[in-house]
Amino acid sequence: MNRYDVCVIGSGLAGVSTALSLNKNLRVALVTKKALEDSNSYLAQGGINILKDPSDRETFIEDTLKAGHYKNTKASVEKMVDQSPEAIQFLIDLGVEFSKKNGQFDYGREGGHSIARGLHIDDEVGKNILDVLYKRLEERENIDIFEHEEALDLLVHKNKCYGVQTDRRIFYSTNVVLATGGLGGLFDRSTNFSHIRGDGLAMALRHQVAIKDISYIQFHPTSLYEEEADRQFLISESVRGEGALLLNHEDRRFIDELKPRDIVAQAIFKEMEREDVAYEYLSMEKIGKEKIPRRFPMIFQELMDRGVDPRASYVKIIPCQHYTMGGIACDQYGRTSMEGLFAVGEAGNVGIHGSNRLACNSLLECVVFGRLLGAYLNSHLLKAKDFPGLRLDFAPNPEDDRREIFERIEEDEKIKAGAN
Repeated sequence: MNRYDVCVIGSGLAGVSTALSLNKNLRVALVTKKALEDSNSYLAQGGINILKDPSDRETFIEDTLKAGHYKNTKASVEKMVDQSPEAIQFLIDLGVEFSKKNGQFDYGREGGHSIARGLHIDDEVGKNILDVLYKRLEERENIDIFEHEEALDLLVHKNKCYGVQTDRRIFYSTNVVLATGGLGGLFDRSTNFSHIRGDGLAMALRHQVAIKDISYIQFHPTSLYEEEADRQFLISESVRGEGALLLNHEDRRFIDELKPRDIVAQAIFKEMEREDVAYEYLSMEKIGKEKIPRRFPMIFQELMDRGVDPRASYVKIIPCQHYTMGGIACDQYGRTSMEGLFAVGEAGNVGIHGSNRLACNSLLECVVFGRLLGAYLNSHLLKAKDFPGLRLDFAPNPEDDRREIFERIEEDEKIKAGAN
């Protein structure tokens, strides 16, 4: 019998931060649908926010609340901001090295921020953080990693979680953490990996676990316009933070590029409709021809590989699905409405983002609340002497899950429209 103290489903920054925060005497399973690095966290380009000094506290909180249209849970936002220095130090202690200029952290600025407070590692912050953390995972003898293993459903008895069944085996655990990411794979155009399809949310819905604000879905303003692509290539908001401009087909600006994402994305859609076109343009000219490949080496190379030289021509862009603010309702320790079931990161909804996420807060949320969840489990671990003989007698249907999720999104939209 595969019995574990904690079973973490998902290998993005939220799941990995949780696993690495657990005591080394706990037996931990980390299960992921594809390879470890096939998470949306790994794709993150721009940065991770930090409270630079106490004088920025109220502004950082206000920027987050304003971007989220004050639909956020303020106490959770305050917790994230206050815990951000410790979260960054946690990463540094594990071996992460953030980009510096003249020996000091090089902070980037993105839309919705009053000041530059985003730490970056060139333009691949997610990859460079997780490459380090995956090494730390593999060094931990108490953590067993299971790649290419899909979680099918929770094992539940009387509203208590006793584990999870995958397409290969059963993991028995009275502490199951859903860190399965968002819903991007359900959309025709998304910056997400196509296999990230709301698996954790679907499992929660089957067992009547409470969800919250599931209609709050973010569209990123600047993905590369490509007629046929399995995944839309994201062009980080930090590019606009460095001076890139949004232009229409008349070569005119039509929006302040550093407004929050939902406002910029809506402006692009509106301009596309007005001009009756399929895309608008991003001009990186103001960044400077020499600085573009130096500051954004990955983005530059990806564009060049697609035949687009951002030093010499405009980049065709279109907004597309990027992030899910809503999710499984949870508190600051990841606790859901089901005993023994926890949610963290994009899969959960602790109230950080409101109806629109502020740039560079997603990775910070993963680390802060992953660490809080790990610390909680270290002192409040649920245990069971016996496990009910639970086993799935059916295979969940992905299309049924997709239909259920979109029905819930539509229901939530109607409720919110009525409330307004």
